[in-house]
Amino acid sequence: MTATDPVAALPGFVRYLQIFVLVPAAVLLLVRDAADFRVVTGALVALALVQGATGVHQYVTGSGASYMGEEIRAVGTFGPGDVMGMATVVGYGLLSAAAYAFRPGAARPRWAVPCALGAAAVLVVPLALSFSRGAWIATAAGAVAMAALTGARQALRTLAVLVAAAVVLVGGFGVGSQMLSQRLASITEVTNAPDRSVTDRYTMWAAAAGMWRERPVTGVGLKAFPAHRDGHASIGLSAGSDTEGAGQEFVRQPLLSPHNMYLLVLGEQGLVGFTALVGGWAALLVGGVCRLVRARARRAAALDCGLAAVGLTVWQCVDFLYADIGGPSTVLTGVVLGLAAWWALAAPERMAAA
Repeated sequence: MTATDPVAALPGFVRYLQIFVLVPAAVLLLVRDAADFRVVTGALVALALVQGATGVHQYVTGSGASYMGEEIRAVGTFGPGDVMGMATVVGYGLLSAAAYAFRPGAARPRWAVPCALGAAAVLVVPLALSFSRGAWIATAAGAVAMAALTGARQALRTLAVLVAAAVVLVGGFGVGSQMLSQRLASITEVTNAPDRSVTDRYTMWAAAAGMWRERPVTGVGLKAFPAHRDGHASIGLSAGSDTEGAGQEFVRQPLLSPHNMYLLVLGEQGLVGFTALVGGWAALLVGGVCRLVRARARRAAALDCGLAAVGLTVWQCVDFLYADIGGPSTVLTGVVLGLAAWWALAAPERMAAA
């Protein structure tokens, strides 16, 4: 209602309602106990393995999205127009698998931990081959948060397995090692010699911040960033990003968002929207961590659910520093927030182990 163009903002309102309210609420209501929670995270792992295998095949056969002049970027079935899609799914699956490995052992089959750790280790490869710096950082942050909440012994064991797998697969077999090292080094070169994608991203961040300064309380309105972008961006912003490969011809993708969810919310919804949306995520994260600490003290059987909920929430909050909603994988964002809400808000009797 406070947008500069309320009619244009209406589809954005429906989209935000879907992703941040309706889908999480549906997950919260439909997940009855820890067994249901594990069904959902198990599906995330299965989806990640399928997408990851597709992405690795794309790298090996040179049929992926274009990256540095070669069609080797692993994007799964999401295509070059949504390069974060596969990385998002694989990150979710990796953290879900790692969380299940910490399930208390009374009702846990002997093969559960090796399979869970193996799946997490295998998913390191397609995550690396996605060449997505934001997904790398988000997954590392989620894994560190989970490791810190499990205790030193289990944390060291899991991290040792993942590091060993990364060293063997990336270093030993040379899976994209040179390009990976260059991509990793580029994270620290954003002020010295940034590439075009980094320059565009910083320019769009500045544009979103300019929109917020112009209308700090309510913002310019949902879906209004493209209309106001050129009025706040410097001449350093390019016309778009080039995408091709993975079965798609060359396409110039317009830059329609700042690729930072927090700045997007500030620019389009102002402090009112930012407080409501980000405050809700923070409440779920804090509530989930507090409940996980209590569950660990009681050695609850549903500890793996809490680890997954917290790890996935941390992943999403960190990833939003480099990305925003958009594309088919966005529906999984709502599912993840629903899982976080279930862990943080569900009644204690619903936490019973299955």
